[in-house]
Amino acid sequence: MPRMLDVSDEVRAEIGDEEADRLLAGENAPGGYDCTSCRTPGDSEQERTSTVLFVGDETAVLAFAHSTCLPSQVVQVTEEQLQGAARSIAGDSPAQAAPEQAVLGVTSGLILLSGELHPALVVEPTAPIARPGTTGAGDDFLPLLIEQGFMPLPQIDSVPPVLHGWSVLLAMGQLHAILQPGTTGGSPVAWWQAHQALQVADAWRAAANKHQQVLMFAAPVGSIGRQPREDLLRDALDKAAANGKLVAATLPLAGT
Repeated sequence: MPRMLDVSDEVRAEIGDEEADRLLAGENAPGGYDCTSCRTPGDSEQERTSTVLFVGDETAVLAFAHSTCLPSQVVQVTEEQLQGAARSIAGDSPAQAAPEQAVLGVTSGLILLSGELHPALVVEPTAPIARPGTTGAGDDFLPLLIEQGFMPLPQIDSVPPVLHGWSVLLAMGQLHAILQPGTTGGSPVAWWQAHQALQVADAWRAAANKHQQVLMFAAPVGSIGRQPREDLLRDALDKAAANGKLVAATLPLAGT
């Protein structure tokens, strides 16, 4: 049975047309899999699935993700990280795996505050984020964002403060990037950039155009997960906030 697979042009260029066509025909694609982004089960016969190719110095590993978590893409990693990812994909104990390349998963949704819907982005990495230049298993994702001006959020009951210099780039109804200030005060640079522009719902885009700003929530790996409905996403956000694992800011909208 043909699978509901997305194979991007860059992945096809790496694996070749013959292999890509075999995947799309379902000859050597998985039915069930564990999403390489959120780590929860997926089924390529039942839901849109992205092919994600991790490319190291000498080898490459093909993994699969929910299309709602990640677009089909090629991810450059070190050979050591690739071996760790391969062991993780094969189901070995994560404790035995080398540190993997963290990918920022970005989910869009509408958040109800004071009776009004606000557009929101929820950012959760696929692995712990270490402070640049350090080694070890620590996770500095939230401290790094707090240093940038994001605020810890014990509960979601009001719109978080605006973080000037940051913005969300929306163009032609698609999400392209989250921008942060340039290091020397120059043009903004991408803090996160979609490998392939992400489509957002009409209601989300309408709310973004109305408010001209987007709420951004960020949580460490494993705090939110992939939620199929906005009410479940809100529940997961509330739980993360109560556990002290949520930071947020309001970012101006760039584009339409």
